[in-house]
Formats: sequence, structure tokens, C-alpha cells
Amino acid sequence: MRVHANDGISAQAVNSLKEDGLKVTTDHVPQDDLAAYMNKENVEVLLVRSATKVRRALIDECPQLKMIGRGGVGMDNIDVAYAKEKGLMVINTPASSSISVAELVMAHVFTLMRDLHKSNRNMPVNGAAKFGEMKKEYGKGAEVRGKVMGVIGFGRIGQWTARYALGNGMKVIYVDSRATAEAIELEVGGNTVRVPVKMVNMDELLAQADVITMHIPAQKDGLAVLSAEELAKVKPGVVIVNTARGGSIDEDALLKALKDGRVRGAALDVFVGEPSPKEELLKEEKLSLTPHIGAATTEAQDRVGDELADQIIAWRASVGVS
Repeated sequence: MRVHANDGISAQAVNSLKEDGLKVTTDHVPQDDLAAYMNKENVEVLLVRSATKVRRALIDECPQLKMIGRGGVGMDNIDVAYAKEKGLMVINTPASSSISVAELVMAHVFTLMRDLHKSNRNMPVNGAAKFGEMKKEYGKGAEVRGKVMGVIGFGRIGQWTARYALGNGMKVIYVDSRATAEAIELEVGGNTVRVPVKMVNMDELLAQADVITMHIPAQKDGLAVLSAEELAKVKPGVVIVNTARGGSIDEDALLKALKDGRVRGAALDVFVGEPSPKEELLKEEKLSLTPHIGAATTEAQDRVGDELADQIIAWRASVGVS
């Protein structure tokens, strides 16, 4: 069986697949050339992350394709229903990147609370000439301990983020249409403890949270979960982190809320129109920005690769594909 990982896969996973008798390639092929490459190489299993799109046209142009694998959680870049309708197996790795995303959220939270994003931009330019003034300007940060984190979407990533927040002395409230957790388990000194969390409605979360973090799938109606209406209800001085989807927050409304001062600062790892974020976002000093790296740690990539390889090998054995 021929496997092509167009957005890469860990060496460990490549070895596992090869040991099972599969031929594997990992060189990135441009989107426009992908169908021709797959047909020439008779690729039966296509593995992608977020960069490569697997739409109807690609599926139709590659009749030999049997499986599509997404390294990560969201499947926005794959026409999943159509692929399944055509008889293709579609898999992903929902548990592999939760810790990495949660740690990035906390990194952004600390950055925003202590204005590190502003300081890091200005120190190289003005650090020598205006050290004293900058020390005064950036010396008005806040601690996270005792603050309330509001988690929008309490699935795997949301719950891991809650663990890190609770471990740093924060209180956690959340909104979710399905989860009903009353406590989160933490490992402390080799012991497992249960720490309470509280499910609230959206208006309560907006009014109470000092930090809001978003962990939700793309909305079917395409509307932002945090629009201008919701941002008008947030607690003054809130910080907001979005590592979920580019459309989860109305970017124009967020810029306005930052300029008005109602939102102290925000962090974005995902953007509308990736890979070309709005220029105004990139220039806004109250934003802490990363280029969609939430799941991009060595450990997460190893877990992603292992999970994909295990699923491919198990599927191959179950259907008897050579």
C-alpha cells in the first residue's frame, strides 16, 4: 500500500508503517500538483495536517484513494461527508495534541497578563534609550493566581487547558453544549486530586471571566462565537486567547474592543484567511500572535504519527488490504 504524508509525519511513524510493509513518502507536494502526483504514485492513503486541503475535486480526481488521515483534531480542510459517501475511510488524531495546545494557551495567558508581547517588540528598538520608561510602562502586569478562566468548549483541549489553569491557582468556569464535568482530575506530587469546575451559560462566562480561551470546532453557520455582541458583554480588562478556528472570533470586532480598552489584550494562533492574516492584526500591539503552532511540539508530532500509524495498520489488517 502506498502512503503519502503531504504535511509530514514523524520518523517514528514512518518506520512503523514501513515495518508493516507500506511505502511512505513525506515530501510536500503543492496543492495544485497533488492530484497528478497521487495518481502517478498510486497513493492510496493520504495524510495531511492543516495546510493541505482534501476537497471533492481532489477526491474525484484520485479514484485509487482509500483513506484520508488528518494529523490533529479539526477536519475543516477535508470534505469528510463526501469522502465517506465515496467509500473512503477518514481518520484523525483527536487526543494527540491536547497538551501542546493547552500549554500554548497558558504561554499566551502569561504573556498577555505581563505585557511580554509588547515588551519583546519594543526592547530591541528602545531598550537602551528608554529602559526606565519601559520598566514603568510594563511593570503594571497582573498575576494569574486567583483569576477566573472561562473556557468556551470543554472537550479534550479545553479540559487540559483547565488543568493547567487550576494548577496555577485559577478558578475555571466553562460553556459547552455537551460536557457536564463538575471537577477535573489533577496529578499533584504523584497523587490524583479532583478540583471543582463550574458549567455556566455564555452571558455568565463573559461577565465573570478574567481570561477567555476558545476550544470549539468550526461553526456550521460560519458565524463567530465571539462577535461584537458578545465582546460588548465581557468583563472590562479581560484577555482572550483563540487557538481554535480563525472564524471563532470576529477579528474586526476584536480590534475595536482592543482599541476601546474593554479587552486588555488578546492572543491569536489561528486566523481568517490563513496563511495571510489581516495586516491590521499583525500590527496591533495589544495582540500576542503565533502562526498556527498550537499542536506543533515534538511530543505532539510523535503522538500524532503514532496514532495515525496505529490506525492505518489496524484498518489495513481489518480489510485485508495488501
